Amino acid sequence: MIEAKGAGVRQEWSPEELLASWTLVDGDWDLVANKSGTTRLGFSLLLKFFELEARFPEVLEEVPPAAVEYVAELVKVPAADFAKYTLVGRTAEYHRKQIRKALGFRPSTVADEKSLTAWLAAEVCPVELGEDRQREALLVECRTRKIEPPGPSRVEKVLVAARGRWKRAFCARTIERLGAVARAQLLALVAEGNDEGTALLAALKRDPGAVGLDALLMEILKLTSARELALPKGLFAVCSENRRSCCPA
Repeated sequence: MIEAKGAGVRQEWSPEELLASWTLVDGDWDLVANKSGTTRLGFSLLLKFFELEARFPEVLEEVPPAAVEYVAELVKVPAADFAKYTLVGRTAEYHRKQIRKALGFRPSTVADEKSLTAWLAAEVCPVELGEDRQREALLVECRTRKIEPPGPSRVEKVLVAARGRWKRAFCARTIERLGAVARAQLLALVAEGNDEGTALLAALKRDPGAVGLDALLMEILKLTSARELALPKGLFAVCSENRRSCCPA
């Protein structure tokens, strides 16, 4: 059973947790039955790691030492032999193929990456600001779709593409909701050579600073200037609370 974990495997495990998460069950023993030595231990650890994370480790060090010791004892292979196992090459690839088949997974494709990009842009980016949370959501979705996530560099490309896609859609939707007067005022504000407009935009972005009369007067001036732009009410009503907190009222 694939558990819904985050992007990393914790290194500290209690005996009870090792028993619950790293024990080889009946079907697991069928898969390791014809393997021996380093191959037997390496395969067993990859299998249990994938069950927990729905991905394979990038390096051996990702596998918790406590889990190595525990599984090594189960399969009757010295724990030190795990250091001899390699994550690249024909043997490791064959092991990954066996594990994917046994757990009903498949490698991700370019088409999957495009689909995940669209899903992130539509479902996650509008409501989740944190990049780590977006990455976690992507890995959970891969698990749900029963696909092995792409490598770390490909994951980052999917995330960057999704954020860009959402931003473009957000801007296009916002422009559509602006009235003709507001659009004209905003275009004039950012027109080349409009020093007053540049100064106003810089002021609107500036933090209030220390509490005081001058700061209060400046905030009143900024609020008055923003209201003069005639932005329609509810312009950002479709945004989540997280996103709306980053947008002007």
